Amino acid sequence: MDSSDVLIYDTTLRDGAQGEQVNFSAEEKLRIAERLDELGFHYIEGGWPGSNPKDMRFFEMAKGVSFKHARLTAFGSTRKPHMKAATCPNIMALLEAETPAVAIFGKSWDLHLSDILNVSLDENLEMIRDSIEFVKSKGKEVIFDAEHFFDGYKNNPACARRVIETALSAGADMIVLCDTNGGTMSGDLIKIINEIVPSVPRHLLGIHVHNDCGLAVANSLAAVQQGVRMVHGTINGYGERCGNADLISIIGNLQLKMNKRCLPDASIRQLTHLSNYVSDVANIPPLNSRPFAGRSAFAHKGGVHVDAVLKNPAAYEHIRPELVGNQQRVLVSDLSGKSNIAYKAKELGIDLGEESSVSRNIVQQVKTMEDQGYRFDTADGSLSVLMKKIKGEFRDPFILESFQVINAKTGNNPSVSQATIKISVGGEEELTAAEGNGPVNALDNALRKALIKFYPQINAMHLVDFKVRILEGCEGTAAKVTVFIDSTDGADIWSTMGVSTNIIEASWLALVDSIQYKLSKDEENRKGSVLK
Repeated sequence: MDSSDVLIYDTTLRDGAQGEQVNFSAEEKLRIAERLDELGFHYIEGGWPGSNPKDMRFFEMAKGVSFKHARLTAFGSTRKPHMKAATCPNIMALLEAETPAVAIFGKSWDLHLSDILNVSLDENLEMIRDSIEFVKSKGKEVIFDAEHFFDGYKNNPACARRVIETALSAGADMIVLCDTNGGTMSGDLIKIINEIVPSVPRHLLGIHVHNDCGLAVANSLAAVQQGVRMVHGTINGYGERCGNADLISIIGNLQLKMNKRCLPDASIRQLTHLSNYVSDVANIPPLNSRPFAGRSAFAHKGGVHVDAVLKNPAAYEHIRPELVGNQQRVLVSDLSGKSNIAYKAKELGIDLGEESSVSRNIVQQVKTMEDQGYRFDTADGSLSVLMKKIKGEFRDPFILESFQVINAKTGNNPSVSQATIKISVGGEEELTAAEGNGPVNALDNALRKALIKFYPQINAMHLVDFKVRILEGCEGTAAKVTVFIDSTDGADIWSTMGVSTNIIEASWLALVDSIQYKLSKDEENRKGSVLK
């Protein structure tokens, strides 16, 4: 680790876990910690040993893991008032975690001394000194978190300054300035950092910022520009209230925009994967608009934008998406032009030829259907089928003769759904029925049952997601809906949709597109194999 590197301190497993809807098991915390270590994070704060059994179990399991890059860190408070650190259960729990580094937080806002802890400034300073000196005597690296530092400094500069000076003189290896309430403006933060530098050298300073004013990333980067060396944050900005500083954005900006080295280049190319990985473990849907790593971060919808990006991506992309493991996407919608259609056709493996009327017809049809409620930017499968139909290359694999869906309920018994369907394939009719957990599931089962003897390959496909969106809620239960379906055959995932005022019909349209896409793709693959 070079002395000029910015130190990345991850607190996803502790501060991030305090976020609403975030709840990691001890095993999940260990998986994330190992992933962060692989990518070269410098510090991983595992939790607060002694505060709950889960964190204690995490640290016990972590003792059997050899971290190659990161220093695992246990977090906790200073000793309790009016007792010695050597006998304080908080301090002993930190040592029992057996981590190479320990983070100790102490109060630096006099409001907390008078209104929350009810201790004097002198006792608070002694709690800080005694705790740090004792933990240092055990051979630990000590990181001191000056909690509420910026609020404390604004209220009582002398008090806040004495806190960090005491921590430094007691042997703390790093003094972290915390904007715990997340309310400090960037200008104030810069001013305060520069004012306290005579007390603490810049290379011994860290920054820990919350996002209550939407400034966590900006304030963290501003602190680094002032010489602060350690940056705290969480993956995806998870954390209490409005969250913590998002390390995905911080790392991307530091290394790609500010030329501040923090992680290996290969790890920067894993940022998108890391963001999605932690989202998956946390069971929280990824934020499409997340900078650098979001699915929409390099997505282009407007025709003018797409035309420019195809000529030179720098026209509307601040970096190449591949640098952070993301990818450029072009969306098709009612805002699309021929450039969007050409891009998507190439992406979907469809040759539109030289005839411009085909692209023009596709653009017009997309705009018309989007006005009716279709959303082709999220349904590539339906778009592929539509393109092939307009080009005249699509052959209907089956024709619907009729279907009927019955949903029956008696008393308090569960509902029973049954679907009957009649189709024809190449002039041969097939009539079948099936039950399901609901009307859509019954219809899906009946359609598959009818098609299986003609197209056995549909056995390999199944639905992985089903969503319903109301287009205009003012019409209540009579409103038009869009049904989105994600399907997979193990090798590919595709999305299709259907629109109708009848949710069963909308579901049917999405189901048909899904199967048509699968069969069309298989036919193309078969022809490609024959040609080879």
